[in-house]
Parts: sequence; structure tokens; C-alpha cells
Amino acid sequence: MRKWSIIISILILLGVFGYNYLYQDHRDIQTEKSIYKVSSQNLIEEFQINSDDSESKYLDKTITVFGYISHVDVHSVVIDNVVFCQFEERLNPKLKESNNITIKGRFLGYDDLLEEIKLDQCHIIN
Repeated sequence: MRKWSIIISILILLGVFGYNYLYQDHRDIQTEKSIYKVSSQNLIEEFQINSDDSESKYLDKTITVFGYISHVDVHSVVIDNVVFCQFEERLNPKLKESNNITIKGRFLGYDDLLEEIKLDQCHIIN
């Protein structure tokens, strides 16, 4: 009888830990502190020199990128034609191309074909 109660207790603990692992709270990038703050030009230069090392350095980290707006869409901004920033909410229509901007977001990766850095869950800092 004692053997069965230990086995059932272990199974319940494994179930609780498994559930908590699978259903973790989503990250809130807006409240997270940026690990790196870098200009879009310096960031793209790092990737052009060694994309593998740079990708492992920034992957899934919260970073702040600054530069000039080269394209504005309803849910995205492109900084200096090299950093694509995707937003969850609609952007302010007052954002104009050629304005200076600072954005915080989660680094997704580097697209070798387009030579573009991709961020998501972005928020405008400045």
C-alpha cells in the first residue's frame, strides 16, 4: 500500500511540473530590461562579419535598436532598411519615414537572403 502511495505522489508531482513547464506565462518584452542597446548599422555590421556568432549572441534576447525609419506600415517599422520590427498593436499614423526612432523588441533572427534583422513584440521607446 505504501509503495502505491509513493508512486501516485511521484506521478502527481511530475504532472504538476510538466503542466507548469508547458504552460508558462508569456514574456512581457515591454517590461523586460534590454540586454543590448545598439544602432541598426552596428548590428548589421556584426552579422555581416560573422552571422553565426552574432545570432547566438542575440537570439531570443530583448534588445534596443535605434536608427532612422525607412518604412512604416500598420504593424511594422523598418529601421535603416536593415531591421524589421513587428508590433502587436497598430502603430501611430504620425510616425514618418526619416524620423529617428528607438525600439525595444525580441530578436528573432537574421535573414541572409534579405540581409535583414527581425524583431517581434516591439515597443517604441523614443
